[in-house]
Amino acid sequence: MFARIRRLLSQFFSKSRTINNEPLNKVSLIVIILIDIFILINVFTGLDDISRWHISSTEAYPCYSEWQDYRTKTTNDKDYEIVRLSLPSDTNNQLSFQRNYQQVEVGHLGKVSKSCLQYADYKDKINNPEKQQIIKTIDQEQAKIRTFEQENRTIQAQYDSTLLEKIAGQGREQSINQVSAEKAKQTLEQNNRQISTLKQKISTLKNELLTKPESISFIAFLKDNNQFHEVDKGYQKASFWYPSIQLAFQSLFLLPLILIALSVHKFAQGRGYGLISLISWHLLVIFFIPLIIKIFEFLQIGAIYKFIFDIISVIFVGLLFLINYVYILLIPIIGFGIIQFFQKFVFNAKVQAASRVQKSRCVNCAKKIRHLDTYCPHCGYYQYIECQNCHNLTYKHLSYCKHCGTSQDSSNL
Repeated sequence: MFARIRRLLSQFFSKSRTINNEPLNKVSLIVIILIDIFILINVFTGLDDISRWHISSTEAYPCYSEWQDYRTKTTNDKDYEIVRLSLPSDTNNQLSFQRNYQQVEVGHLGKVSKSCLQYADYKDKINNPEKQQIIKTIDQEQAKIRTFEQENRTIQAQYDSTLLEKIAGQGREQSINQVSAEKAKQTLEQNNRQISTLKQKISTLKNELLTKPESISFIAFLKDNNQFHEVDKGYQKASFWYPSIQLAFQSLFLLPLILIALSVHKFAQGRGYGLISLISWHLLVIFFIPLIIKIFEFLQIGAIYKFIFDIISVIFVGLLFLINYVYILLIPIIGFGIIQFFQKFVFNAKVQAASRVQKSRCVNCAKKIRHLDTYCPHCGYYQYIECQNCHNLTYKHLSYCKHCGTSQDSSNL
């Protein structure tokens, strides 16, 4: 196996830096590398763009995160907090929630969930000037509370200092503190009464906001278990399939490029166009690199990973590190399969030699030669080998002797 890998690597690097079996000069090699980098950047850019062609699970279900957060909260103010999210502070030139959700469909495949559009419609009904004014008033009152609380903290922090000034007989005009010791308690009590009044006012405003018909309808919709379970199920399904959809689109982007590069490379090799053969080979490698990377990414987050994850979660509860063991065993098997494929179909010397002999070409460099040439005038490669049975000369790398038809030992080819 290691000998095959070394042979594959040797053939790979030889094809990547030679033209007609002659090494590239340094300038040409730099130009080729710069072209490779430029094309690779553009390929990854194209892959990123096409991977976002189909809308993601988050875009298809934009209400899911907010809705789930509401259902998991246990705070008393959660109804007010979810209604407040429907009342953004900046309303100038702002699209409605429903239009904002639907914008993601423009130029993309996929549709936004109908339940989320209904969710957005409820939010749009809440968002009107009357309720905006209630929120603005609540914010103003809360700002006043923060001011009073900050003043109380300052007085409490300075109380010991004002008490020492009083004991020392220091005059008020010489004090560096905000309030004198005599007035500290009185000011704190007054501020606390103001805070209590403001909190009561805020509570009344919140209740007023929540008792509006639009708010009542929205909260009732949020508490509908059937609606949420439908969204949750759809979101989980979309999340499961989204990596597979991305890989499918990315493969759709890469496969035509790979097929074109492979066709040009085979054509150029057959006609002896060395430079075109070299460039098309580099393109073929560049198009394969992102495909391999994306496949490995998919194995980490895609449907296959989730399938293995679910099986291990059921059979070996908590032992999720076993997923890594599965991959450690699986990836070398896949790698071995890829090596076997390339060894048998892409870099198979017998297949290449048979095609070249039929076209009167060198079995090594594929350049045109005369029928009786024993050495290639282009690369100097000896074309024949002695048959083990009849001892006549037969073509190298072919399976059978052209004189007696005896099978040739592959180790001597």
